[in-house]
Amino acid sequence: LIKNKEVVEDNWVIAELPKTEEKVKMQAGRVVAFKLSGEDYPTDNQIKETNFPETGKVLLPLKVFILHQNKLKKRLDNKEVGIWFSTHEEIHKFTKILGDLNNFPVIAIHVEKFADGRIFSIGNQLRNKYNFKNELRAFGDVLRDQIYFLKRSGFTSFLIRKDRDAKDAIKSLDDFTDPYQGASDILE
Repeated sequence: LIKNKEVVEDNWVIAELPKTEEKVKMQAGRVVAFKLSGEDYPTDNQIKETNFPETGKVLLPLKVFILHQNKLKKRLDNKEVGIWFSTHEEIHKFTKILGDLNNFPVIAIHVEKFADGRIFSIGNQLRNKYNFKNELRAFGDVLRDQIYFLKRSGFTSFLIRKDRDAKDAIKSLDDFTDPYQGASDILE
């Protein structure tokens, strides 16, 4: 986990969705390498079958949290529960159910396979539209050349793939020294 330009221990367990059979999708005659907005994912079975630890800090898939939110209230109050969702899930559909997003100490965005820039828009939206002030994490297919721009979009931590060099990824945070466009990054 990269946070504050350092590799730190991650004390959050990420609850993973059970695997399902992947269907090849076509859009404009091409195979789509990412999920489209509005897709029914995760499935109802995945949501019901997701296992997560009873104690400790856990990042739950958004819809799994919603299913179990009544029994997780005390853990949420103790700052032991965060949520994650994929780039194709539209957070605005869930904000009324979730309430104040700042109740979550961590919100993480999962990039299954980087194929578009939705994660950057999501970061800006969470910071500017919903005033999220806590840790905003990117994980999954997070690449070195994206980290600087993810930070500019409001992300504060990055869980890169195990096959990537974390020290090299940290260097990317200094790729540019004088940005001139507006941004949502949290100033250090």
